[in-house]
Amino acid sequence: MLSIYLSPLQMSQQEIIRLTEITRTYKVGTELVRALRSVSLSIYKNEFVALMGPSGSGKSTLMNLLGCLDTPTSGQYILNNQDVSKLNDNELARIRNKEIGFVFQTFNLLPRSTALDNVMLPQIYAGVSKTDRLNRANEVIGSVGLSDRAHHKPNELSGGQRQRVAIARALVNSPSIILADEPTGNLDSTTSYEIMGVLEQIHRAGNTIILVTHEEDIALHAHRIIRLMDGKVSADYLNTNIISSAQALNK
Repeated sequence: MLSIYLSPLQMSQQEIIRLTEITRTYKVGTELVRALRSVSLSIYKNEFVALMGPSGSGKSTLMNLLGCLDTPTSGQYILNNQDVSKLNDNELARIRNKEIGFVFQTFNLLPRSTALDNVMLPQIYAGVSKTDRLNRANEVIGSVGLSDRAHHKPNELSGGQRQRVAIARALVNSPSIILADEPTGNLDSTTSYEIMGVLEQIHRAGNTIILVTHEEDIALHAHRIIRLMDGKVSADYLNTNIISSAQALNK
């Protein structure tokens, strides 16, 4: 039986995500692929969780479900006290824009727009006024150390700077969760640790972070590690060997 250990933080904080007996199956030709098999887990406010697993483990499927990019075949997903398991596409889109900030490996920035315009984009969809969009976008760009690059386009920025813009965009609507999918996958090791420093700073400010990664050294920045294998949670434990970005950069 899988042992799950609760930290004092988990026991004292509110549950922000609860998955109960989640399954996800796909039909590929005549074959039924069971990507997730009865996955149950909880994630708590202000946790920093690394989600790991080899190719075919169900890690990407679980990430898509957590990010409301997909819905389960069966089971229940409660996000901030709302059952999102059965929502339609439009309802899921509204939840994504309000509750989840995405950071992708490939940055996903609009190439012809400035950093500031890229950061403001989720607020346009949320119907925020232009003045408030500008104020908030400038605030979060400053929080990731890019105020002096706000009016540069992505091709005028380094890889690390582009990822900082993506992180600022993820923060702009003050989401419940930051979901970072392989955020260091396209970066060199030094820049990777600098980006992890930004995520650590966001976590210290009170955000919940779910980090999807296949890199063991990157996962060690998280406070809790969840491993998947064959569509099931194979391990879920507190990280007793947390490595900060400062430690990693000084190695």
